[in-house]
Amino acid sequence: MLNAMKKNGGILAIFALLSTSLVAVTHLMTADKIEEQQQKQLLKILNQVVPAANHDNELYKSCTLLTNEAALGTTTPMPAYIAEKNGQKTGMAIEAIAPDGYSGAIKLIVGLDQLGVVTGVRILSHNETPGLGDKIETRVSNWIDSFTGKKVNGADDARWAVRKDGGEFDQFTGATITPRAVVGAVKRVSLYYQNNQAALFAQPLNCQGE
Repeated sequence: MLNAMKKNGGILAIFALLSTSLVAVTHLMTADKIEEQQQKQLLKILNQVVPAANHDNELYKSCTLLTNEAALGTTTPMPAYIAEKNGQKTGMAIEAIAPDGYSGAIKLIVGLDQLGVVTGVRILSHNETPGLGDKIETRVSNWIDSFTGKKVNGADDARWAVRKDGGEFDQFTGATITPRAVVGAVKRVSLYYQNNQAALFAQPLNCQGE
């Protein structure tokens, strides 16, 4: 009986070792491909929020980490991508969190030019209700494009709110909390950028290995 138990235990240990090895090898074989796909997706989004005419550098390589809970909605350092044209800083794409979405945090990225005008906004992740709050996604509606070309003129700029709150951004039928959260987040990021532009442009490029 004891020998049989030892034998079965040995067989299980071998299977466990083989399984672990297989997982490790698979991870090594696919890690580069996954990273490449993530890089392509990031580049696609960056080119949507920062127009090609505004930069000639590789945005994903010009990445710095920013920390400002009030502006970025989180204590976690968030990536920001500095745009350059002919060696001159022309804008930035900043990742941030809208912590007050209906179903939790909404992660987004905001593109801004040198004058503080929004050049594009995209949602990176969310848990909002399908058919209601998910209209913040480009695959569902073009609502997110309503930010493009607009600029926040100070913290008291009342236009930067949903219409229900007296602003100029549409809310969704049956879902006001979601667009309100996104508008608020884009406004905070815009003001942060406008008030700290020189310091943000001088940040070290330190996203590697984040």
